[in-house]
Amino acid sequence: MSDWRSETLEKVRKLIHEADPEAVEERKWKKPSNPAGVPTWSHAGIICTGETYKDKVKLTFAKGASLPDPARLFNSSLDGGTRRAIDIREGDTVDPAAFKALVKAAVALNGVSKKA
Repeated sequence: MSDWRSETLEKVRKLIHEADPEAVEERKWKKPSNPAGVPTWSHAGIICTGETYKDKVKLTFAKGASLPDPARLFNSSLDGGTRRAIDIREGDTVDPAAFKALVKAAVALNGVSKKA
């Protein structure tokens, strides 16, 4: 894949590592229909995943329902009890500062969860 979706994932990757230089990226859930797997960023637990679809890039935060989102970046999976997602469509932009704040909050929550 070499189009707006890969460019979007690259921008997200950069923002995640700016927010948390210790974040680890892995490819998980490989299967015949998606042999490359799903990019998954973690630090003391999953921060978020980055799935690509024909019309969007979906960033799903594992514990998104517990994260503060004052900039209202979450625009998908809002009815779920645990996860929340950001759907980015071609031409959309994401507020870098607000996104990095979400990543930092996710890492902090993972740290708290590990201690509990």
